[in-house]
Amino acid sequence: MSTGLVVGTASRSARNSTEDETYPNRRSAFLLPALLSMTAGSVDVISFLGLGGLFTAHITGNLVILAAHYITGRFGEIAPLLSVPVFVLVLGVITAVLIRKPIPFIRRALLVLQAVLLASFLGFGVGFGPFTDPNSWMAVFVGMLGVAAMATQNAVVRLALPGHPTTAVMSPNVTELAVDLAILARCFLQPTNVSKIRSRADVTTLAVLGFVVGVLAGAILEIHFGLWSLTFPSLLAVLAIPLGESWTAPW
Repeated sequence: MSTGLVVGTASRSARNSTEDETYPNRRSAFLLPALLSMTAGSVDVISFLGLGGLFTAHITGNLVILAAHYITGRFGEIAPLLSVPVFVLVLGVITAVLIRKPIPFIRRALLVLQAVLLASFLGFGVGFGPFTDPNSWMAVFVGMLGVAAMATQNAVVRLALPGHPTTAVMSPNVTELAVDLAILARCFLQPTNVSKIRSRADVTTLAVLGFVVGVLAGAILEIHFGLWSLTFPSLLAVLAIPLGESWTAPW
């Protein structure tokens, strides 16, 4: 066998080995945003329907509710009032504790913590619900478990998934996706390397679609099964843990 043939065969083998190793990483890079967004969408709509209008992921929505209730003189809900400070407190504690840790450790720890919090959200919600009074102390406590879980998910994206689109609030994703699609359309007839933009647009699209699917699935499940529907996002959070182990930045 000639030296050139040996070298060529070895080169192809190395390239195939590298592709085999990176395929799970690329797959997780695209699946993880969709999975986390689906989790946030389902948790948000389930908490809204089952806990008297509380947003656990879209925290700014609670500020809108508080302002509307205050202006109209009908304010009387405790959970939306507590959601903002609880969200900020959880993010602050997580950041202070984990900021100097290696990124893979942070990602693993936060995904496990989110799964535990969502399982607790499910357990207390099913155990003590349904809640006819959203201002009861147990209803508020259950709601804050959901808020803490979504704060943890935001921390995952901020601290452990560099370059990752947001998974809890879709307005920034829709904005970025619109800009990227406009750039791609403009460069369609120009010989410009847009692989990074195209990859980013693909991941952002999956995040947006995942959130929409999560909202629809969560609403349907909550209507039929009440707070038992939190089983769905809890399972998604568990599935996100192994995906996080092989995650790499998609661009």
